Amino acid sequence: MKYSIHIVFFMMLLWAGGFFTGKALAQSVPAEDENIPYLVTFGSDGDTSWGDDDFCQIFFAKVPKSFKNPIYIRVYDPDTGGELDEQKEEWDTRARFSIYGGEECWTHEDAKNIDPVGNYKSGILLNSETFGEQAKYDEDWYVFGPFNPQEGEWVKKLEGYIFKIIAEGVEGDDGNLYRYFISSEKNESKEIEGGNLFTYEYTFRMWNNQNNVSQIYPYIDDETTAIQIRNFDWDNDGFIRLVSVAKNGLLCTVTGEDEWAKDRFPVYEAERNSSMELQFIKNRKELVEDNNVVVIVQNQYGENLPFYVVPIGGIPVYQPKIRMEVIDKSN
Repeated sequence: MKYSIHIVFFMMLLWAGGFFTGKALAQSVPAEDENIPYLVTFGSDGDTSWGDDDFCQIFFAKVPKSFKNPIYIRVYDPDTGGELDEQKEEWDTRARFSIYGGEECWTHEDAKNIDPVGNYKSGILLNSETFGEQAKYDEDWYVFGPFNPQEGEWVKKLEGYIFKIIAEGVEGDDGNLYRYFISSEKNESKEIEGGNLFTYEYTFRMWNNQNNVSQIYPYIDDETTAIQIRNFDWDNDGFIRLVSVAKNGLLCTVTGEDEWAKDRFPVYEAERNSSMELQFIKNRKELVEDNNVVVIVQNQYGENLPFYVVPIGGIPVYQPKIRMEVIDKSN
C-alpha cells in the first residue's frame, strides 16, 4: 500500500509538471511543458521584495531560415491594471514592450546581460508600444507585426533569424503579468515549425496551487564544466531541484524574501550539449500566494546560459548508469 501511495503521488507531480500535456507549443512563453502561468515585470518604482530584481525581462525568438512567411509577436494581457496583474496601492504602472531585429540584436554582448545595463537594446528597433491601465487588452492579445523573418539577425550558430523582445516597467510599482506567442498568423496563435524562444534571466509567477510543479530548462553547451544556479526572492516556497541525465533531483539552496542564493554543480561529459531541468515544487505545509521568482544559470566563467522554452534535446531523464560511469571516470 505504501508503494501505491508513492506511485500515485509521483504521477500527480508529473501531471502537474506538464509531462503528459502532449506536444509542447514551441512559440508559447511560458511553454506548456514549463507549467508556468505567467511572466512578470514590475514598474520601475517597484519593490524588489515583490519578486522582480530589475523591472526588465528580455526574450529572444528564433525563426528558422526555412520559414519565409511573415511572423507576428503576440502579447497576452500587456496592460497593467486588470484581473491578472498584481496591484500595489493604486494602479499607476506603464509597461513598454519593444521588438528588435537587425545586426547585433543578439550577438552584441550587452544583449545577453542579466541586468538592463549597457547597450542591451542593441540592434534595430522594429516596433514598440507602452501600456497602462487599458481595459481593451485585459486578458486579450496585442499583436506586433507582420515582420519579415529576415528583419531578425541571422545567426549561423543558432541556425535562425533572431528577434529580441524587451518588456520593461517604465513607471509605477505594480506587477504586469503577461505571456508571448510567436505566430505565423495575426489573429490566432499558430506555431512556426522549428521556432523556439529563450532568455538568460527568467522572471515568472508561481502557481497558487500547491500541487503544481513548474520547470525551466537551461541549455548546457559543450564548453561548460560547471554551472552556478542563482535564485532570487523564492520566499521559502518549497524546493528547487536540479535534474539531468546524471543528476537525480539535487536540491538547490532556496531564498527568503528579497535575497539571492547560489549553488555550484559540476557538469559531466554526458550532460553537455543538452538541457537540464530545474523543478519548482511548492511548500505543501503553508501556501505562499502570488510568488514571483527570478532564476539565472551561469557557466564556470560567469557567462549566462540560455533557458529554452522547449528544451534542446528534449526533457532530460535521469539515467543511473550514466551517472555511475561518470563517477568511475573521475576516480
